[in-house]
Formats: sequence, C-alpha cells, structure tokens
Amino acid sequence: MHKINLFLDGLLLTAFLIIMEPRITGVPWHEWLSIALAAASIIHILLHWRWIIDVGKSFFRKLFHRSRLKWIVDGLLFTAFTITMFTGLLISENLLPALGLRGSRDFLWRSLHQTSANLTLLLVGIHFALNWDWVATMFKRYLFNPIRKRFSPHNKAPLPASSQSVPPISKFS
Repeated sequence: MHKINLFLDGLLLTAFLIIMEPRITGVPWHEWLSIALAAASIIHILLHWRWIIDVGKSFFRKLFHRSRLKWIVDGLLFTAFTITMFTGLLISENLLPALGLRGSRDFLWRSLHQTSANLTLLLVGIHFALNWDWVATMFKRYLFNPIRKRFSPHNKAPLPASSQSVPPISKFS
C-alpha cells in the first residue's frame, strides 16, 4: 500500500506542478490534465479515508498534535483545490465547449481561480513539508535501499568455478 501511495503522491505532485503553469502545456492540456488530477486526488482521498476519519474523531481530544495540524492543512487544501477546480470549469475555454457548453468570461471567476490556485500551491508545499518524514522514509525503503543492496559488494554473486581458476600463462607474455 505504501508503494501505491508513494507513486500516486509523486504523480499528483508532478501533475500539479505542470498544471500550475498553463504556458508549459497550453490551455487545452491544462484543462484536461486538471480533470485527470481531480480524479487522482479523489483516489488519494479515498486511500487516506481511514486516517481522515480517525483524526477527525480525535480532533478535540488533545490540545495539540501534529495530526491535527495536518488535518487542518489538508482540509484547507481540499477546499482551495475544490474552488480552483470549480472556477476552472466555469471559465473553461476547451473542456466546456467540447461538451457543447460555454465558459464564463467573467473577471471575478478568473481572479478567484488564480487566487485559489496560488493558495492551493502554497498548501501543497505545506502538506509536502508536513509529510516529509514519510516521503523520505518511503524513498529510502523503496528506492535507495534496493539500489544500495543491488550494488553492495556483499551481494555479489560468486563467480562460476571455471572462471575462478587462474588462467594459464602464455609463453608470449
């Protein structure tokens, strides 16, 4: 399960950072990738649903604990991301027209979309920082340790018996 979470989280972060700069992808790809990001985010939430419920239940039991801070940041992140997605759909230039609908040209929606996207970026950074210990542990477990073990001199397979013998000395050497 940790491997799936690490892969999905890395995919979410990478996609989000690419989406945050529509000039990289162009507006059509920005919109379609955002829909894919929303779907992947729902999967992320479902994978962490038990944690969300457990921390929510114990929210007021302790004065302060790290899980409470993470829960608050995640709630704010969910809210900002939802506003970003909603306003993005309202101002869509490609997705809605593909469905036969017309997006809004209202400056208020564009401004709210940009502001909530920037807030989402800030909250993603805080979310990442609060979960850095988990990220580092997972990278060590699933990436660095296997690479280290693979190239460790203690894990070298012994040479076959025929190649361990000393080759005969040639009379021309």
